[in-house]
Amino acid sequence: MKKILIKATTAVAAVMLSFAVFAHNHKEKAATSMDIVDVAASNESFSTLVAAVKAAGLVDALKGEGPLTVFAPTNEAFAKLPAGTVEDLLKPENKDTLIAVLTYHVVPGKVMAADVVKVTSATSLQGQDITVKVEGSTVMVDNATVVQTDIAASNGVIHVIDTVILPKS
Repeated sequence: MKKILIKATTAVAAVMLSFAVFAHNHKEKAATSMDIVDVAASNESFSTLVAAVKAAGLVDALKGEGPLTVFAPTNEAFAKLPAGTVEDLLKPENKDTLIAVLTYHVVPGKVMAADVVKVTSATSLQGQDITVKVEGSTVMVDNATVVQTDIAASNGVIHVIDTVILPKS
């Protein structure tokens, strides 16, 4: 009786493991079939970023073939900016400034976390260099801490940051 119970338990565990592996692989494929904009839009934490990308007219660029690496500030990161800053940036007359700020968060190529820690700077699409600093397990890009890495998209990768980084004047 014990042998039958052990075999049955093993069979159930094997089926459950197979299902878990299938579900994980399916989820991974679903995530990577979405482009950078779709991945960001599917996460409420990036609603301010997505609104800014739309206002700047950068949706098509970030949906393009890539690959691109985006250092994506969360809503909380945007909330750290002085009061009224986001609202001002979203105004049509400030579109060029908004484009400069957003493209400063984007680096050409797919730079995974394992690669980011090997560099001291990266040239943004805006044209200026972003400083990269590693201290222990903490990675900083300019004055922002990378809080989550390697969010896969079909045309690149997203690294989540806790502060909006700004190009030098």
